Amino acid sequence: MPRRNHLIDLARIGSMLIVVVFHALLWQVLLVDGQVRVVPWAPGPVLWAISWVATIIPVFFVAAGYANAVVVDTWRASGTPYGAFLTLRGSRLLGPMSFFLIVFTAIGTAATWAGWLPEAAALSRQFAQLLWFAVVYQLLLAAAPLAVRLHDRFGGWVMLPLLAGVVAVDVAVRLTGDLDLQWLNLAFAWPLAHQWGIAYHRGWFRTWPAGRLVGVIAACAAVIAVLVTAFGYPPAAVAWADVLVANLLPPTLAIVALGLAQTSVLALLERAGVAARVGERTARVIRVANALLLTTYLWHIPAIVVSAGALVGLSLLLPSVAPVLMNPILLIVVVVAVVVLVVPLIARAEFLLIPRPGPGTPRPGWAEAGYALFTAGTWAVWQLGAVLHPGDLPGALAVLAFAAGVLALRRATTLTVHVH
Repeated sequence: MPRRNHLIDLARIGSMLIVVVFHALLWQVLLVDGQVRVVPWAPGPVLWAISWVATIIPVFFVAAGYANAVVVDTWRASGTPYGAFLTLRGSRLLGPMSFFLIVFTAIGTAATWAGWLPEAAALSRQFAQLLWFAVVYQLLLAAAPLAVRLHDRFGGWVMLPLLAGVVAVDVAVRLTGDLDLQWLNLAFAWPLAHQWGIAYHRGWFRTWPAGRLVGVIAACAAVIAVLVTAFGYPPAAVAWADVLVANLLPPTLAIVALGLAQTSVLALLERAGVAARVGERTARVIRVANALLLTTYLWHIPAIVVSAGALVGLSLLLPSVAPVLMNPILLIVVVVAVVVLVVPLIARAEFLLIPRPGPGTPRPGWAEAGYALFTAGTWAVWQLGAVLHPGDLPGALAVLAFAAGVLALRRATTLTVHVH
C-alpha cells in the first residue's frame, strides 16, 4: 500500500479551496452612490442545493484520519514513546500557530490601546472563531494513536458510539430548542469522519465494489433529503444571511451523512485511477500545497480583507470600471492569487518558529503536559480572543495561556533525554 495517496492530498487541497471561496462570498462588498456597503450574502435556494455538493470540509477530516494512520504506523515502527509522537507532530504546528497569534494579538492590542477597546475586543473574539478548526485538529492528532489502535482491534464497531453521539445531540437540540447544544457534535462528528479516514487507509471504501459505494451515496442523499424536508434541518450545508443556522458548523447528522457520501465518492475516484495519473511535477506541487494548508487556513481571511479593500479602492479611483472590479468572481481570483503569492512567504517566517527536536526522547510527562497546555491555550483564544489590555482580562489571559502552551511544548521538544 503506498505511503502517500495523492487523491487524499488533493481532497485536502480541494477542501481548503472551498473554504477560501466560501468565505470570499460570505459577504458582499457593494459600491452604492459612491458609498461602500458590506452586506451578508443571501444566495437563495439554488445555492442552498449546490452547497450540498460543494461543501467538502468533511473530506478534510477523512484525509486527516488517513494521514494520521500513516504517521501512527511509522511512529509505532520507531518504538519511541507517545511523548515523541506528540512532539514530532505537535512541534510542526507551533510555527504557523505562533506566528499567526503574534500578529493577531499585536493588531488587536494596538487597536485597544489606540482607544477602540470594545470594538477591538469584540472583533478579536469574532475573528478567533476560525480557531475551532485548529482545536479540533489538535485533539484528533493527540488521539490518533488510540483511534488507530481501536480500529485495528474493533473495526467499524468503534464508529457506532460516535454516530450514536451525533444522533443524541441532534435529538437533544430538537427537543430542547437549545442550538448551543449542537456544538457538542464537535466531539462526535469530526472524530467519526477521522475514523473513516483511518478505515480508508486500512482498506475500507476503496476495496468495496462500485455498486456498494453508489448505494451508500444514494442512501446518504436520501437521509439528507429526509432530514431537511421532514425533520426541519437547515436547507443548506452552510450558513448564509438567508440560512442563519448551518449543518456544517456546528455539525449535524446531515453533514455526517454528507461526509460518508463524499468518502464513497473518493473511493470511486480512486477505483477510477485518478491518483495514478498524477505526474511527478504535479505530485511535488501537491506536496507543497499540503504542507501549507494550515498557513492557508489561518491567513485566508486577512487575504480576503486585503483583496476586497484593494478592489474597493480601485473602484473609487476608477468609477467607470467599478462594476467589473466589484464582481465577486474577480474577488475570488484576487484572493486565490494573494494566497498563492503570500502564503509561501509567511511559511518562511513560520519555519523559523518551529523548534528543532532534541537528540533523544522527551522527558516523561513533559510532552503530554506541553501539548495539553498548547491545545488549551488555543481553545482559550478561540473562546476569548487575543488582546493584551487590562480592560479585556479574559483576552489577555487567553494570550498568556497560549504563550505558556507554546513555551511548554517547545521545551518538551528541545530538552530531551537519551534512553539507553
